Amino acid sequence: MNSIANIWNHPKTSVAGLLIAIVTVAGVLSQQGINLGHAGAGTIVTLAGALATALLGLLAKDPGINGGAQSTTPPSTPNTATAKLGVWALIALLLPLPFLAGCSAVTVAQDIVNWTPALQSTVATVDSTAALLAPADAPIFTAATIGFDAASNLLVVQAKTYLANPSAGTLVQIQTQVVIFQQQVSSALLEAARIVDPASQKHALAAVQAVATIVGVLLSLVESISSKAALTQMAASSTINQSAVQPYLDPSQSAKIIAAHYNEPLSLARIQIANAEQAQSVSGF
Repeated sequence: MNSIANIWNHPKTSVAGLLIAIVTVAGVLSQQGINLGHAGAGTIVTLAGALATALLGLLAKDPGINGGAQSTTPPSTPNTATAKLGVWALIALLLPLPFLAGCSAVTVAQDIVNWTPALQSTVATVDSTAALLAPADAPIFTAATIGFDAASNLLVVQAKTYLANPSAGTLVQIQTQVVIFQQQVSSALLEAARIVDPASQKHALAAVQAVATIVGVLLSLVESISSKAALTQMAASSTINQSAVQPYLDPSQSAKIIAAHYNEPLSLARIQIANAEQAQSVSGF
């Protein structure tokens, strides 16, 4: 009886708990390959998780204002409940990320294509950065980044090819290419870190990191729809681990790029980055 009374007395909290349960169960089902049928380009499971997350977001937007005037209610249970709802909404936003971002290979391919303008822009910045470096450093930087144009173009072409005609063979090509590109960028980061001139090093690292951020996102997307066997093969091709380049990355710069692309808060982008890095570490990258 106490449980039923609590549900009645705290409806918001109860609804939030139910929605979080839906999001959590949807995540588990999706990770196990259970989709309960398709809904558009996604699945019933991912749709349920997304709707639950959206409803949680609406619940969390209660600012404690009544009728446009500042509430006179002292800090108490209602305000505490609202604050908790905000935290729970953030948790719910994070829980479905791995499978909502990569609910199918088609959506991942489309996301890769959506990143194309930003990717091309960052690669173009890398191409022009050599002119800002000290004469002794420019040739080293150019040699380390010379493959970025070809690697980015090939990955985008593969994604567009998959969208036009989805096939297992093209998906394997995307999985292979995203690792190759990521390794090229990691190698370039290590080379940029070896530059002695402080000004040159700063320019070089900033330029390469912009590319590294986007390639890291693309790798995470591809990971999210790859089988365990495919992940093992991808990780085996990764000779430069993320831990080797981590000291040379600026988390704030990466968060700004991701937040701008997905039109989301910086705080959420930072948590996404941390989650992606953890997932890649677990996978062996």
